[in-house]
Amino acid sequence: MTAKATELKLDIERIGTVSATLMQPANARACYVLAHGAGADMRHSFMEKVAAGLADRGIATFRFNFPYMENKQGRPDQPAVAHATIRAAVEEAARLCPGVTLVAGGKSFGGRMTSQAQAKTPLPGVKGLAFLGFPLHADKKPSTERAEHLAQVEIPMLFLQGTRDKLADLGLIKPVVAALGAKATLHEVEGGDHSFAVLKKSGRTNDEALTEVLDTLTAWIDQLA
Repeated sequence: MTAKATELKLDIERIGTVSATLMQPANARACYVLAHGAGADMRHSFMEKVAAGLADRGIATFRFNFPYMENKQGRPDQPAVAHATIRAAVEEAARLCPGVTLVAGGKSFGGRMTSQAQAKTPLPGVKGLAFLGFPLHADKKPSTERAEHLAQVEIPMLFLQGTRDKLADLGLIKPVVAALGAKATLHEVEGGDHSFAVLKKSGRTNDEALTEVLDTLTAWIDQLA
């Protein structure tokens, strides 16, 4: 399925303007507002592969930079700035892709900022949140405090987690997701790290692991519709 990528500018009220990209296949049936992780921008190869893979599956993506990344500042934005950026992105995605199923979330930090924003005030029109590696805790610092806000999220959530993810101990994320009840789904990517990369000895490639992620995400989005 051919998809055209449109380079855009996203205006965030009282904060400024950041770069954004809409990857839209013909007759897209959904749009995923895809926020980047803490250490790499919307053009990182992982983000590009996810957008291209979803486009092949008939799903549009709206990617954007957070202001700190746009302005090449080292530290991630304060949550209030990140939340405002996500709200602006959701609004713009809804305007550009009217009438399709709208989901939000993203990679690591981007997914967590999206769920925080949703927990504070629901994102208009968003039917579900999908996390590509929810960062439950810092490396070697197991804890579940970062998940406390998820109880305030009322829409379906999909957690795609690698079993080797050092930012989400499986023994911790499993009970976190279970406690959220029927609205939350956990999909474990066997042998995947925080970016779903697998070891050579696993017998499969990184591309095969990512295909599993994208197929699972697509099926979940279709269920929402």
